[in-house]
Amino acid sequence: MAAGPEERPKTGLTAGGNLRAAVFGVSDGLVSNTSLIMGVAGALSDARTLLITGAAGLLAGALSMAAGEYVSVSSQRELFEKEIEQERRELATRPEEEVDELARIYHRRGVPLDLACRISKALSADLKTALQTHAREELGLNPEDLGSPLGAALSSFFSFALGALVPLLPFVFRAGPAAVPLGALFAALGLAAVGALTSRLTAQPAWRGGARLLLVGGGAGAIAYSIGRVLGVAV
Repeated sequence: MAAGPEERPKTGLTAGGNLRAAVFGVSDGLVSNTSLIMGVAGALSDARTLLITGAAGLLAGALSMAAGEYVSVSSQRELFEKEIEQERRELATRPEEEVDELARIYHRRGVPLDLACRISKALSADLKTALQTHAREELGLNPEDLGSPLGAALSSFFSFALGALVPLLPFVFRAGPAAVPLGALFAALGLAAVGALTSRLTAQPAWRGGARLLLVGGGAGAIAYSIGRVLGVAV
């Protein structure tokens, strides 16, 4: 095989991008809106004010998450499309070098050299098949699945809103003086559940993920409440 150019580093798509956005969206919604509500609750006891505060936090956070995810996935998709287009040009202008490059990849994976060359030539005979194969093997990309900016944005919006709604529920249903402790309880249960789910997705013990997110989110809420109390007394 002729000596070819060095392979570009693999970029790779993260599997389940929308699922990742959903899980982190719920977690962020829980932590941020719980902290916001608890912080204001430390300074004020008016349920209507807390309801408005929590609703504003839900909408602002969900819109911010959706916008950020849309821009992020759009930029990522544009980068991937640029890399695939570069691969297309290389296949058109120097097909022999690309065939050799693909054969070397298979050979490094344990395929005998002569067989790797034959496989590479067969897969590179058709331009569409060649582009899909080279994109997957060299770049770690699937040209037919580069991620949906709109899908990621909607997933982030609704998942953040779902998480942010949990500590807000007692105020929505007018639980009276018990609304704040109920909101904290709902948030704690939600944090434990989301943490456990996240750990299951990463093959870690569910109790560890639940305890970790409960500790982090609960700590943030407790700190926010304490600061609210101090500010409430000072003002």
